[in-house]
Amino acid sequence: MRLRELRVFIVALLVVLFLVFSIIGFQTFGKFAEPIDNVTATAIELAKGNYKVRVPSVLDGTIDQLSTSVNILARNLQDISFVRKIEEERLKTLIENMGSALVMIGREGKITVVNKPFLNQFDFDFDKVDNQPFRNTGLPSEVVEFIDMIFMTEKSARKQIRFEYQQVKHMELYGAPVIGEHGRWLGVVVVMHDVTELVRLEQIRKDFVANVSHELKTPITSIKGFSETLLDGAMEDRQALHDFLQIIHKESERLQFLIQDLLELSKIEQHGFSIELHRTSLREIIDRSMEMVVQKAEEKEMSLVLKMEEDIEFEADTGRMIQIVMNLLANAVNYSLSGTTVTLQAYIENGHAVIKISDEGIGIAQQELPRIFERFYRVDRARSRNSGGTGLGLAIVKHLVEAHNGRIAVHSTVGKGTTFKVSIPLWQSM
Repeated sequence: MRLRELRVFIVALLVVLFLVFSIIGFQTFGKFAEPIDNVTATAIELAKGNYKVRVPSVLDGTIDQLSTSVNILARNLQDISFVRKIEEERLKTLIENMGSALVMIGREGKITVVNKPFLNQFDFDFDKVDNQPFRNTGLPSEVVEFIDMIFMTEKSARKQIRFEYQQVKHMELYGAPVIGEHGRWLGVVVVMHDVTELVRLEQIRKDFVANVSHELKTPITSIKGFSETLLDGAMEDRQALHDFLQIIHKESERLQFLIQDLLELSKIEQHGFSIELHRTSLREIIDRSMEMVVQKAEEKEMSLVLKMEEDIEFEADTGRMIQIVMNLLANAVNYSLSGTTVTLQAYIENGHAVIKISDEGIGIAQQELPRIFERFYRVDRARSRNSGGTGLGLAIVKHLVEAHNGRIAVHSTVGKGTTFKVSIPLWQSM
C-alpha cells in the first residue's frame, strides 16, 4: 500500500515539476523571443526602405546591445537617405536650371534623363521621350549623328552644328561617356547650348568691320586717286584743278561725317551713357529739325507738312531729340522722289509724346524691316551711298530713343512710302 502511494506521490510530483518548469521555460522563452522578434521585424522594415522604424528598448544586456545596434543602423540609414534626397534635389534643381539643354542616354540607347531646356528647345513632351530610343524621338539628324559618335568612340567631344528645326539654329554640343564604379559603362550625357544669338552677333560684327572698311576705302581711294592725278600734272589745268579739288573736298567731308557718326555711335553704345532730361517743347524741337532739312527739300521741290494741333511739353534731352527728328526727316527727304510730300505728325497717346514721319518714297520690303536699325545696313546700297548717308543714322536714332525709354516702329510699303513712329514718355519719372 505504501509502495502504491509512493508511486502516486512521485508521479504527482513529476507532474507538478513539469508544470512548474514549463511555466518557467515559457516565461524565459517569451522574455528572449519577443525582443528577437522585434529586432527581426525592424530588420525587415529596414530592408523595405522604412528607415524611421526602431526596436523597443529592453533591459537585458545582450538583447539591449543588439537592439541598440539595430537602432543605430536605422538612424544612420535614415541620415544617409535624408542626405541622398537633398543631393538628389540639388542635382535635379541644377539640371533643370542650368540654362543649357541636357539629355542622358543609357547604354541601351534609351533616354533616361532630360531637363526642361531640352524639352523646350525641341518642343518635346516628357512622356513621349522618357525611356524612348533617342533615334525615335525626332531629334535633328545632326544631333543624332553626334550622339552616335560618342557611343562609338567612347570619348568626350565638342562640336558646333547648324540645323533647321522650325527655324535655323546654331548649337554648341558637348558629349561625354558616363562611367560608373569599376569602369562600368552607363551611357552618354550630352549638353546643348543654343548659340544662335552669339552667331548672329558675330556675323553682325564681321559685317560691321567689312562695311567700315568699305565705307572708309571709297572716299580714301577717291582722295588718293585725284590728288595723285593733280600731282602728275593735271593741276596745270585750272578747270581740272577746280573740279578735282571739289571732289576731294566732297569725299573728305563724307569721310569726316562717317568718322563723326562712328564716334557718336560708339559714345552712345558705351556703358554709362546718359542723357540730360529737362522739360522741353516738342514744337521747338520739330521747328529746329525742319530748319535743317528744308533747304534739301526745296532743292528737290518737296513739301514738308506739319500736323500738330497744339504744343506738347514733355521730359527729354532737347539736343538728342533734335538729332532723332532731324535724322528721320533727312532720310525721308533723301529717299523720296522730287515733288513728293513728307508729313510730320505730333500728338499725345497713352502718356507718350508721339512723332510720326511719313514719306512717299521708294519704301522698304517687309523682309528688310527687321534689319534697318543695324549699323551700315542699307536696303539699296548704291542709292544710299549716292544720297550721302553713312548708314549709321537709324542705328543712332534707335539708341537715342531707347535712352529716353521710348520706342520706335516702322511701317513701309514698297513703292508707296515709309512711316516711322517714335513714342517718348511724357514724364520719365512715371
